[in-house]
Amino acid sequence: MTTDEQHWPCEQCGADLRFSPGDTALKCDHCGHTQAVPAAPPARVSPLAELDLLSALKDGLAPADMEDVRITPCPSCGAQVEFKGATHATECPFCATPVALGTGTQRLIKPQALIPFALDERQGRDAMVKWLGNLWFAPGGLVEYARKGRALNGIYVPYWTFDAASRSRYQGQRGDHYYETRTVTVVENGKNVQRQEQVQKTRWSRASGWVSRRFDDVLVLASQSLPRRYTENLAPWDLGALTPYNTDFMAGLSAEGYTVGLSDGQEIARQIMDAQIREDVRRDIGGDEQQIDEVNTALSAQTFKHILLPVWMAAYKYNGKTYRFVVNGQTGRVQGERPYSAWKIAFAVIAAAIVIGAIVYISQTQ
Repeated sequence: MTTDEQHWPCEQCGADLRFSPGDTALKCDHCGHTQAVPAAPPARVSPLAELDLLSALKDGLAPADMEDVRITPCPSCGAQVEFKGATHATECPFCATPVALGTGTQRLIKPQALIPFALDERQGRDAMVKWLGNLWFAPGGLVEYARKGRALNGIYVPYWTFDAASRSRYQGQRGDHYYETRTVTVVENGKNVQRQEQVQKTRWSRASGWVSRRFDDVLVLASQSLPRRYTENLAPWDLGALTPYNTDFMAGLSAEGYTVGLSDGQEIARQIMDAQIREDVRRDIGGDEQQIDEVNTALSAQTFKHILLPVWMAAYKYNGKTYRFVVNGQTGRVQGERPYSAWKIAFAVIAAAIVIGAIVYISQTQ
């Protein structure tokens, strides 16, 4: 069955089922019947097995690790949204731009695992409205619109995870603080007075050595549709909840195809690893200060996974501007554009001016 032909029929009435977040079940909105998500079919290898990175970068993955997916590109933000079964959309879930479903397919690396939605749409909306309500100067109309507006979109967002063993040779310098006493002249009560003070100095010595680290599941967003600061701030994710990839968990939902390729993702992961390695080097050098002159790192046992993480997403057009909000579908953590109300800010400025004026008036009349 191809992706655009896939349906999840209800055993009781035949209507389309959807995945019920928080439950390991599919639910029929027509008759209320629920069906358990069946166990994933046997695979050629364990679904959570790591894939060899170097082979993948040379297009050496097995056909079973690839899949053809139906992708709809957004003409505004460029999101590559994959629609499953009978699910359709008239607006991009990332920016609220109208889109028409495409019929073309792309051959992509198949997701190996996903974290099913733990929060349903109502819980995701409640978390978003609470977050908006706690923001100073947020427009009250936007908060109310978010509370009563259309349903949030459940999106599985693509990520890469990278594993590697590192061994790094470094050259640098160690700085140890010491103190010398010196006599200085200061003016006290119009007279010159001599006083002793401690002066910090640093003694530098050469340092070199080796540091090693095993990196496990370095997480890299494989999407360009949202600012990285939003999705990074949705962390932490409990990757221990990863479940072997099963399209039943996507019934009634959609997934974004990755737009950050494996090679680019690996470069981002390498930057994360290099930053951690430099911290390891500083700790290994010790002392009060460190200077790193050179680090040469060799990586081995490099592997990766392609996974999907659950995000409730809302894009609201309010007073001519689009506001985007994302909710971690596992924990309820919220991020998004910071909205401001010009009226609330103006009122606060006026109120502050009145208070300051009253304080000045009282102080002058006393």
